[in-house]
Amino acid sequence: MKVVKFGGSSLADGPSYEHAIKIITSDPERRVVVTSAPGKRNVGDTKVTDLLIKYAQTTIAGQDQEAMVIRKDILARYQAIADYFDLPSDQLQPLAERLTSLPNEEYPNDNYLLAAFKAHGERLNAELMSLVLKHLGFPARLATPEEVGLKVAGTPNNATVIPETYARLANFTYGEQEIIVFPGFYGITLAGHIATFSRGGSDITGAILARGLHASMYENFTDVDAIYSANPNVVDHPQPIAKMTYREMRELSYAGFSVFHDEALIPAIQGNVPINVKNTNNPEKPGTLIVPDHSFQPTDIITGVVSGKHFAALYLHKYLLNKEAGFTLRILQILARHNVSYEHMPSGIDDITIIFDKKELDDELVDIICNEIQEEINPDRLEWIDNYAITMVVGEGMRNRTGVINDILNPLTEEHIAVPMINQGASRIAIMIGTYNQDADAAVRAIYHRFFAN
Repeated sequence: MKVVKFGGSSLADGPSYEHAIKIITSDPERRVVVTSAPGKRNVGDTKVTDLLIKYAQTTIAGQDQEAMVIRKDILARYQAIADYFDLPSDQLQPLAERLTSLPNEEYPNDNYLLAAFKAHGERLNAELMSLVLKHLGFPARLATPEEVGLKVAGTPNNATVIPETYARLANFTYGEQEIIVFPGFYGITLAGHIATFSRGGSDITGAILARGLHASMYENFTDVDAIYSANPNVVDHPQPIAKMTYREMRELSYAGFSVFHDEALIPAIQGNVPINVKNTNNPEKPGTLIVPDHSFQPTDIITGVVSGKHFAALYLHKYLLNKEAGFTLRILQILARHNVSYEHMPSGIDDITIIFDKKELDDELVDIICNEIQEEINPDRLEWIDNYAITMVVGEGMRNRTGVINDILNPLTEEHIAVPMINQGASRIAIMIGTYNQDADAAVRAIYHRFFAN
């Protein structure tokens, strides 16, 4: 049995729906279908999830008239798909009623309201997909997180699955020929409220179902032919990756590979389920297969190179730092007081660089943290570097290869690209290079052409 997930662009309108249905029904192993909310139909269009966020915001603000207009726009997206398949109008009525009733439900707070509104992009699309499949004569059935017991913890808009979900999924049954349609992106808290995964979390739902239902494969359909060795917006016609390991994908996703939600790898890894990332518009192409690392034989030295520009760094210098017990602990206690996590902390005998994801911080918080560090730690030098980028060079083929660091750094030297930080993990499959934002794309191109020029 395969679990198959379709992204928002693959379910944006009637024709894309029709194409997805052909894919589903062309393989009898595709038994569980995970839907995203309808995405953009063209460049100027708005995703249904974004419309639902506006619907929630106007509801919170008490702007009833504006909320009603947005609600009509949302419903029109589903109606257009239903009309494409000549679905009887009365079958869409439950979707309209569900959308209309959202503002009248009770929520613990506005964050839960927002989560419930957002989740209905996927919820309504799953219901519509099951109706369309049945209308076309296929034995389809809607299943929901409420029904199967997909339980989550965490915050309302950044939930995580809890282990009991997998025990519940093990007891979920369906007919021999039945196609199960399941909404992505959300689960149910222990108190019975809707909570969503982070944005793009339908990937996570697919992986949870693949693990819990013991799928032989998790097929993730999106709008690209494969995952590439570099960002096509940075490198012209980069090499597609035929096969890669879970941990290679994790390392590359961290710095910027956005084709597949990196958190979705965790359930797949735990369940040992291979993932196949494929293109809805070119389903005959093999795509990229993501597999466990045991018995994997790399064909290239590196698998991919990617750069993320969403980082910042705090540099501290203090003589005899290495002799001062508890120095790092005191810094971490300051960060903990403000609920700030850090990404990396490369250090020397007198220096520490703390790297942050800039999304976790704002200018006011940066000033507060720097002031507290200056007052409590009293470093000889304290510097905030706002334009920091991290380039990840990743490949299982690097593990037993000598001279790889030279091969990476030499083209950067030739391009006069400064490298303020370099770090290699114990796994030996990833090398992290710190650069400045303005050099990030050039660094990716230089490294890519060194390894893939031929």
